[in-house]
Amino acid sequence: MAMAPSGGRLKRIERVATSTLIAEQLREAIMSGTIPQGSQLGEADLAARFGVSRGPLREAMQRLVQEGLVRSERHRGLFVTELASADIEDIYVARTAIERAAVDLVVDGSPEDAAGALDKVVARMLSAADRGDSAALSRNDLTFHEVLVTESGSARLRRMASTLLVETRMCLAALPRRYFAPHDLAKEHQEIAAAIRGGDRSRAHKLLDAHMQDAISRLTAHAD
Repeated sequence: MAMAPSGGRLKRIERVATSTLIAEQLREAIMSGTIPQGSQLGEADLAARFGVSRGPLREAMQRLVQEGLVRSERHRGLFVTELASADIEDIYVARTAIERAAVDLVVDGSPEDAAGALDKVVARMLSAADRGDSAALSRNDLTFHEVLVTESGSARLRRMASTLLVETRMCLAALPRRYFAPHDLAKEHQEIAAAIRGGDRSRAHKLLDAHMQDAISRLTAHAD
């Protein structure tokens, strides 16, 4: 007679809506630049490529419109949002405010634990820099900031940061490969983590501000 498995060993299988899966794939393609900024998103073509009806596709597209990744033009259709210099600056100003707040919460909470989590990302950045892997370096750059906000423990800060980091990836995808000096970029993040470990919020804020301002300067030089 077959024994019923222990209740603690099996996880409930969650059904994911088709529209959610479509939105995830389109979001990734937009973030990575596979679908370039300004591209028109043809409903019939995408429905055929995904092998779905237009209903879930429209739901997915509406979600991306709400996130600001896609814009709707009357009588013309849907287009991937194009980020101009003013958009880039706005993204980084908003990110700075959110991440400053995250630093404050982390320093007031468990700075050693947060710094430990950030150090792991920095180690991956240094490894990527050593082997000249610009894609991995860029990916872990954004992961560092995502971890920082996550370690704050604020679900709302994390939710706000999520869309901004997607838009940041769109910005970075449009840049030439030699965007930063790899080891300098890793060191910037290493210093932010060290300031957090030491509970020095003033220095962490200063380093974060400088990092964001430098990114604005580099990104806007290639925009428009």
